[in-house]
Amino acid sequence: MKILFIEWKSFGNEDIKEAFIAEGHMVVCFPFSNRDARRDEELEAELIGALRRETPDAVFSFNYFPVVSNACKKEGVRYLSWIYDSPYVMLYSYTVINPCNTIYVFDKELYTEFHNAGIQTVRYLPMAANTERLDRLCRSDGAADAAGSLPPADAAPSYLYDVSFVGSLYTEEHNFFDRMTGLSDYAKGYLDAIMSAQMKIQGYNFIQESLSPIMDELYRALPMDPNPDGVESKEYLYAQYVINRKITGLEREELIREVAGRFPFDLFTPNRNFTLPNLTNHGTTDYYTQAPLVFRRSRINLNISLRSIKSGIPLRAFDILGSGGFLLSNFQADFLDHFVPGEDFVYYESKEDLLSKIGYYLSHEDERAAIARNGHDKVAAAHTFRHRVREMFG
Repeated sequence: MKILFIEWKSFGNEDIKEAFIAEGHMVVCFPFSNRDARRDEELEAELIGALRRETPDAVFSFNYFPVVSNACKKEGVRYLSWIYDSPYVMLYSYTVINPCNTIYVFDKELYTEFHNAGIQTVRYLPMAANTERLDRLCRSDGAADAAGSLPPADAAPSYLYDVSFVGSLYTEEHNFFDRMTGLSDYAKGYLDAIMSAQMKIQGYNFIQESLSPIMDELYRALPMDPNPDGVESKEYLYAQYVINRKITGLEREELIREVAGRFPFDLFTPNRNFTLPNLTNHGTTDYYTQAPLVFRRSRINLNISLRSIKSGIPLRAFDILGSGGFLLSNFQADFLDHFVPGEDFVYYESKEDLLSKIGYYLSHEDERAAIARNGHDKVAAAHTFRHRVREMFG
């Protein structure tokens, strides 16, 4: 099958292209600038020209783009997209119902919402990891013997870090919450109350349904309008792009402070200004070449999910498991469909539970290492990009 690959600066480009080719497909790349992914007549004409010139059997992109869908609809070509971002407002474009579309989301609860609304073009597909590439990278990082041979793939790593976190603190950019001005004391108190309550609850997010009493004030403080070609509500925009991001930032900072207060902590984040005693801030890390080595060489890798993810397993979690790292995550319901807690990964239910489990697994090396191996092997057996390509075209 010939696939026109919409290539932009997304995670997983090389992994999915490698998987397509390994599964016997031909890949032709179409450079995509994201200059206007919704409506751009010039870009649509370029896409139509590429479709006529290449005559692909299908078009694929990470994340969904209405302009690509419209071009595929006009040319009668199947459009497959796989969304890994959350939130993703273009999922609420009217074009989602174009019959050429098959849109995969990694969050089962989000999929269920669309399914219950009668939208058949949206389907569920968890994220994945390229364990073959990750194994090669992690092995090459190990010391070779006198003959130059690399260590076996299942060799115990040489640990550099006890507890680490790789990701944004949501204090760097797109921090819309702190741009709001002129809120009344009532609105500030209301926001403080629902945010504080949400931070105590894992597995269910009620922010969007709680905003009606202060929506007018939020809009005056930071005007945000739904897109003219979309069905997203104002409540969706403020909940997912403003408040849940702020909650995530507050939660990550709080948990990192608590953990670093008891255990050596290594942080890999764009914000180099975040400092604490007992914490080493390494700055940003390259997704392909450096982050997998951090995951592999950390005794414990934390995942603190973005609060706009309803039930899905974030890409970071698959990357940790696929790299052979030990994953300690907040609870996300979709984990239970694919992995066994305490066998493949571990989840925490509260700040106190997190600290307790870090202490336990740092002092139970064999058990921790066995869980890391199990998680890696389960990803390799059922959750690689090649598995996902088979599911898309099966």
